[in-house]
Amino acid sequence: MRTLLVAWVVTGMTLGARGGRQGLPERLRIHVAQGDPAALPATPPPPFSVIVVPAGLRGMMSAVWIQNNRHWDELAGQNTLTQLLGTGRPTQREYLGCLAGEVENDTLWVRELKSAADLKQLQFAVAGNCDQVDHLVGTWHTHPYRAGPDGRALKERGLSALDLETFAAARDLITLVMWDMDSIDVAAKAPDGSVRHPVPLAMR
Repeated sequence: MRTLLVAWVVTGMTLGARGGRQGLPERLRIHVAQGDPAALPATPPPPFSVIVVPAGLRGMMSAVWIQNNRHWDELAGQNTLTQLLGTGRPTQREYLGCLAGEVENDTLWVRELKSAADLKQLQFAVAGNCDQVDHLVGTWHTHPYRAGPDGRALKERGLSALDLETFAAARDLITLVMWDMDSIDVAAKAPDGSVRHPVPLAMR
């Protein structure tokens, strides 16, 4: 079976768009990314070995990351405990979005980004749903920076264990996290429902 690839397509598409983690106690981490089970077909989709996210959408994702993490470097005097307790400054917010697309031959195409409904953003948690999205193929979210003991920004590089657990229980075919501008981690479902992670990225 071929390795799954994520390809950033640079040209040739007209697209529409709408607009803590590692080491943190699980009880403090809320991540609701599941859509309506009826949003995806009951039968497994054709197996796909390539995931295509066009460059235009990748740029829009970067813009969302910047907007929601615009105070990432203002962590002096903060630490993870004060952030969790809500006594620190809310320098960033997690964001949850929906991915619409389709599977054609051996390729899953992400065609559109849409905002999750009932979006509730906290510093280290996000809630929402993609029930209203036609042709839903998955979700994506951002990771904020945590404040280390010295106030420096700490990154969670990739999908967390909780992210993957949530994805495994959902009907989504793929899930993405942007943990830094232009830095993306991806997981995908095989036809038997098993989770493949990490999915390697490839330019195209």
